Order: sequence, then C-alpha cells, then structure tokens
Amino acid sequence: MSRRVLVAGVGMVPFAKPSAAKPYDEMGAGAVRAVLTDAGLPYDRIQQVYAGYVYGDSTCGQRVVYQFGMTQVPVVNVNNNCASGSSALWLARQAVESGAVDCALAVGFEQMPPGALSAKWTDRPLPLTDFMGALKDIYDVDPNLPMTPQYFAAAGVEYMEKYGMRADTFARVSVKARTHAAGNPYAVFRDPITLDDVLGGPRIAGPLTRLQCCPPTCGAAAAIVCSEEFARRNGLTPKVAIAAQTLRSDAAGLFDRKSAMSLVGTEVTRAAANEVYEQAGVDPRDIKVVELHDCFTVNEVLTYEGLGLCEEGGAERFILDGDNTYGGRVVTNPSGGLLSKGHPLGATGLAQTAEITWQLRGEAGARQVDGVTLGLQHNLGLGTAGVVTLFEKVS
Repeated sequence: MSRRVLVAGVGMVPFAKPSAAKPYDEMGAGAVRAVLTDAGLPYDRIQQVYAGYVYGDSTCGQRVVYQFGMTQVPVVNVNNNCASGSSALWLARQAVESGAVDCALAVGFEQMPPGALSAKWTDRPLPLTDFMGALKDIYDVDPNLPMTPQYFAAAGVEYMEKYGMRADTFARVSVKARTHAAGNPYAVFRDPITLDDVLGGPRIAGPLTRLQCCPPTCGAAAAIVCSEEFARRNGLTPKVAIAAQTLRSDAAGLFDRKSAMSLVGTEVTRAAANEVYEQAGVDPRDIKVVELHDCFTVNEVLTYEGLGLCEEGGAERFILDGDNTYGGRVVTNPSGGLLSKGHPLGATGLAQTAEITWQLRGEAGARQVDGVTLGLQHNLGLGTAGVVTLFEKVS
C-alpha cells in the first residue's frame, strides 16, 4: 500500500426482516446520511461512489446517492455476491490509495425477498454451474432443498470426517452469536437461545438446523475513506486506518480437488488472510476482535482456521474453550454476525466495517472489546470473492 487510507466515517441502519423493511433506496439513504454525519462531511466532498448490492437492477447506487445531490461524480455499481459490500470498500480504498481521488464513499444495501436464496435469471447459464457439478460429485445433493446450505452442509460433513468434530459443536456458534447480538441495537435477532433450541430446530441440510443458517435480511451500511491530506484540509481527525486489504478469487484446480471445504472458499480465505498479514507485518495472534462471514455456523468454524485464529483441526477446542468470545483469545463477531445481526448481502461487508471501526474507536458500547488496536474483517461471496481487511487504530 502506498498512501495511507483513513476511515473518515461509518454508518448503518438497523437490519430488518423482509416483511418489516423499508425499500432499498430509503435504507441506502439512511446509511449514507449516517456516514456523512459520522464523518462530518457534506455529500459534495465525495469524489467517487461504489455501491454494493445483489438483488436489484442496474444503477441502484445512483438512485440512492442522487437523494443527496447530483454532483456528476462517478458511481460504480458492484455485484460480487455476498462480498459485494467489501468489494465496494476495496475499490474505494484502491482509488484513495492510488491517488486517483482523496475521498470515496462505499455504500451497500439489500432489499431481499423472504425465503432461501434462489436464482433470478433462469434463462441463461448459472454462474455457479461448475461449482454445482463439483458438489454433486462429492455430496448427495437434494434437488428439493435450497442449494446454498447444501454447499456448507457438505463442507461441515467433510470437516467432521477429517478432524472428528461433533455436529453439536457447530450449533454452539449460533448460541454465541445470539449472546453477542443482545448488545447490538442494529441486529435482527437479539433474544438468547440455548444449545437445545439450535439442535431441536428443523434440519435444513446435513448438520445444519434452521438456527445455524443466516436469515434473509434487509439493510444498508456505508463507509467513507480518505487520504491524510484530505482529512487535514477538511479538519477531520479519523481514528481508524486500513492497514492492509486484499480481494481474492479461486486458484486453478478447484473443481478437481473433490473438496466441499474448498468450494465454499476456505483456500481463498487462507490466501487472502496470509497476504494481509504479510502486507501489515502482523501475526493473527495480535488480533483481539474479528468480524467474519458466518453465513452458516460451518463457515465460521472453517474461517477460524482460514484466518489463522487457531491451528488446523483445532476449531472444536477453540470453541469449547471459549476462545472465540469475551474472556477468550479473540472475540469473533461481537455484532452477532450474519447469524443474528442478519445478512443483507450487499450491506454485510460494510456493516462489518462499521462494527470494527466502532470497536477501534471504543464506541461499541456493551459489545466493546478491551484493548483493541487491530481489527480484522472477512467477507466471502460464493463463486468466489473473498475480502480480508485489517483495520488499525490511529494514534
């Protein structure tokens, strides 16, 4: 990285079930309004906009930001599946870091339909066709069930067979997520649940029960990044910077490896994390708070190891010892994560950014992790896009 990139502000709106949500343009405007207020900037200081979303027609980003003025700045719409929000941030960071602009806005939003994810364009080749073919070679796919949870169910079965982990250990991640979400006013599900609640729920696929799958959610979040020179000129004193960031896709040979864990992005996560640690000169043991992509409990478990938070095969002990929560080694998803905060696809990565920024600024309230100077964010989209970002406290 060349120029230092600062997080001038973050903002989001409370996430909601599809039945209770506002339209995407209202939610997106709410997040933009919040981030401008947090940064102390008028919209006309923004030099580029990157808008992340999955469910929507072209130029939804313009629809959102035109409410704040039509300033002729470039507005780029980004669809990278569930990593769309973080991909928008990655582009905004690159623009500032390169010197192309001094200030950029990343906004993510999603107005999701109720129910499981499904293909919206069935008259053309599906992007995940090769992934589905590879999955069917190694897992008994049920055509009557939604596809997405079956990828992660297969990965969970593979992990249990490889390392001898018990199925109920995955369920403990959901209990932890609800415990954390209780302190988050932006989260959809804040009531506590027990291990029996999770295990006794309807089975979705493999080891996954309903409470181990993130809910369809609507919401929006945003971040403004800027250069140090821009901050000085505008009287800003940001307390958070992006120390390192990378976006990765799959390596050659993915479909020949006969591994569901690989299909859901474990190798992408590991490669991205290692690159970020090398860029920043940081050891994962130095990190005390992480927002990671827990779309299913299985993915949180896999991601512990992919990010280097525990040794390979050590996730079960990591969970049982409480090293993934307050009082343990690293607090994972203090926000409640996708499982409890919710997962509006385009907003998720930027909601993670907001949480880590609040943690580093000491503004996370009941969720605050003590002594935080570094915060890690991980956002994954099947197909595959994996974004890992390391944030640091500015002294």
